Amino acid sequence: MKTDHLLFGAAYYSEYLPYDRVEKDMEMMEKAGMNTIRIAESTWSTIEPKDGIFDFTHLDKMLEAAARHHISVIVGTPTYAIPAWLAKKYPDILALTNNGQNIYGARQNMDITHAGYLFHCERVIRAMMEHIKDVPHIIGFQLDNETKSYGTAGPRVQAMFVDYLKEKYPDINEFNREFGLDYWSNRVNTWEDFLDIRGTINESLAAEFAKFQRLLVTRFLAWQAAIVSGYKRPDQFITQNFDYDWTDHSIGYQPEVNQYEAARCMTVAGCDIYHPSQSLLTGEEITFCGNISRSLKKDNYLVLETQAQGNIAWLPYPGQLRLQAYSHIANGSNSVMYWHWHSIHNAIESYWKGILSHDFSENETYREAASIGADWKRIGTHLSNLQKKNRAAILLDNNSLTGLRLFPLKDLGNYSYNTVARWLGDALYHLNIEYDMISSAERDFSSYECLIVPALYSASEDLLTAISDYVKNGGHLITTFRSGFSDEQLKIYADTQPHILQECLGIHYDQYTYPVDVSVTLPDFMASDVGSSCSDESCTNSSKCLHWMDLVTCDTATPLFFYDHPVWKKYAAATVNQFGKGSALYLSSMFDGALLEKVLVHYFASLPETLLAHPECHFPLIIREGVNDFGKRVRFYFNYSGEKQTAICKGFSGTELLSGRKIMEQETFSLEPWGVVIVEEN
Repeated sequence: MKTDHLLFGAAYYSEYLPYDRVEKDMEMMEKAGMNTIRIAESTWSTIEPKDGIFDFTHLDKMLEAAARHHISVIVGTPTYAIPAWLAKKYPDILALTNNGQNIYGARQNMDITHAGYLFHCERVIRAMMEHIKDVPHIIGFQLDNETKSYGTAGPRVQAMFVDYLKEKYPDINEFNREFGLDYWSNRVNTWEDFLDIRGTINESLAAEFAKFQRLLVTRFLAWQAAIVSGYKRPDQFITQNFDYDWTDHSIGYQPEVNQYEAARCMTVAGCDIYHPSQSLLTGEEITFCGNISRSLKKDNYLVLETQAQGNIAWLPYPGQLRLQAYSHIANGSNSVMYWHWHSIHNAIESYWKGILSHDFSENETYREAASIGADWKRIGTHLSNLQKKNRAAILLDNNSLTGLRLFPLKDLGNYSYNTVARWLGDALYHLNIEYDMISSAERDFSSYECLIVPALYSASEDLLTAISDYVKNGGHLITTFRSGFSDEQLKIYADTQPHILQECLGIHYDQYTYPVDVSVTLPDFMASDVGSSCSDESCTNSSKCLHWMDLVTCDTATPLFFYDHPVWKKYAAATVNQFGKGSALYLSSMFDGALLEKVLVHYFASLPETLLAHPECHFPLIIREGVNDFGKRVRFYFNYSGEKQTAICKGFSGTELLSGRKIMEQETFSLEPWGVVIVEEN
């Protein structure tokens, strides 16, 4: 979706204020160059304080003040946190999950399939849309908020699941065979015998139920989109603020939503990205998660939530808010919006701080935000709608993510899949190789020179064949342990591993284990490769193996290096194979990221055209690039460190947009700690 300017602002709820200051807040936003707010999505209980009684006082006050201060508005459907009267009206509206019956209090505690919930959702959405449909400065609508199934698994949901299975497997014997239900007498001889799914020990069946729960989310969002579409103008967009897998920040692909399918009902993809800050700020999450969002519609996206001050540990150093904002834009976002405008004075998010602190006064974060707003008024048209053409892509797969939650790698638990995906993605990022994401539902990878496939634990035979054919026809593949191992139902393939990819990769294995006191050391011909300017003194040519190791034997592949271990030393830890017109790199084990970067540099150097566009640069100096609406290349240089860095302008001369000064080709320039330089080609 194209925008005529960058959207900059924050979530705003007058309902949360300790006193009325809407006019003052909008005045401060306008002064800071903010042009957009998000409202309404968490305020059902004030919009509908009693069953069927609607009150749009707060909504109207915010909309009217925003108009006076030239601020556009994104309105969220207020359905992700139900009012108390609704929970009292339908006690079973609260989801029954693996942990038992939810109780009222937290948000997102309801069963999204409940008829009463859906009735009241539709009623409040229609009442709100009817009330605001003619407001000219509403630019778009957000469906719900970070929607998931919330683990709903009550009797009705399970009955729906059985109907889903009946349709998918008309022959119950085929169903039993596909899921291996003879194990431990779990066979279902009639559909009426199907018992509570929450007790299953059959991980294939558990994975299928997780897939079904993702389908519930897709249907729910499409249902809301259809309602909103009946009221919106052609110029207004529909989006959703998808979030990501989470530890204490966003880390990777969301396990509970098929975002590629769910995004189909939307006009633009949106996301919420949170990340470490201060000395831990790297930009890795901004890139990895932003790339996912950009891939959903294969277009620019919206960052609907990110941190201003945020979590107490995230209070940014001077310059970091600016660095983060430009990193989002360089990745293809057309917006940066903060959660939240002000710090909240009560409840669970009291110490998740907004742009303003609890005293509502101007502070360092506000002043830095104002500097971003001033920049974007001046140069924003040169940065919006950036188009990116990348030569590499990472393939993402929900089923494999589920499979590695059910059968996790050592010590990684639920985060196994995303840890492997981030291991590869972060190495590419450190080497300044830009990449896209691609859904495992696709079968044509020919637009990319390099396809990166992390831990494809669950894969259909047609997907594996498509990957093999991609290499045979001239593509270059990087894949890892735990790939090509089980089918779509998590049933392990019964032939030599890796299934179908054996010839493409030129290897086979039939044993694997957790590494204990196992290392890998790069041979001299790899350790001495030029291409990475990493100056980290701790970056060596040896590393401990982590989490997993396949005991790989090479058939046609060439071993790059072996395990350092008296028992396992005959097995290859990484291999490369020429297959057809292409090649494949297989990583049998997981080791330190710095060592992985050296392996990738060696592999990329062997390709007909290396992917290393900036071999002289390495993290913390990060380079991003895109083409703007004027048809000009825009290159961003980011310093993700507290020390000065130097960079060279290669390939073109141009204008540094922030300062207005000219930069010549091959000119060397400095970046301040946590600094940004943006060059638009002449």
